Amino acid sequence: MLLPLISCTRLRMELDGDGVTTLVAAKGCPLSCRYCINSDILSSEVPFRNVSVSELIEQVRIDDLYFQATGGGIAFGGGESLLHADFIKEFAEAMPEGWKLTVETSLNVPALVLRTVISYVDMYIVDIKDMNDEIYRAYTGQSNERVVSNLRLLASEGLSDRVKVRVPLIPGYNTREDCARSVDMLKGIGSFKQIEIFPYIKREG
Repeated sequence: MLLPLISCTRLRMELDGDGVTTLVAAKGCPLSCRYCINSDILSSEVPFRNVSVSELIEQVRIDDLYFQATGGGIAFGGGESLLHADFIKEFAEAMPEGWKLTVETSLNVPALVLRTVISYVDMYIVDIKDMNDEIYRAYTGQSNERVVSNLRLLASEGLSDRVKVRVPLIPGYNTREDCARSVDMLKGIGSFKQIEIFPYIKREG
């Protein structure tokens, strides 16, 4: 099992779950977001290297003391982290005891993929863009049907308290009123309480 690793960013404090984390970014995403801040992950030319689970564990083990002392660990991002669900499961089964596992995800993946990791993940950081399917389609090029379904799945498994949902105000695509409606829908779907609304800063060029 190999992961197309782009980068490992160390010593992130309370940005990707609790404590000190290392963000592991890998290639691949099912979306084509108009203002993607990491569009290189879709390029065939972006530098990456394939790593095994054991190789990645050895690479990130350098911060074991920080993980243990702060309740932190590894956050898988990208791109879409859950495109590599089988790798994440294998990593979770092999990583040292005491590390926490976070995934940063759009949840726009088949439910079977989410179920692969559902018993291993300590925190889901979910960027939903917008709960309105028309807005979502305009911004990402895809439907949000899988997103909503997977949020319902997490809620039905009693995992709402492990989900932090990010609701961006995206210039030219949604409004503050749209964001408020998204929050209401999220609360109705699964009593999600960790919801962050923030203005998305469009990067020029």
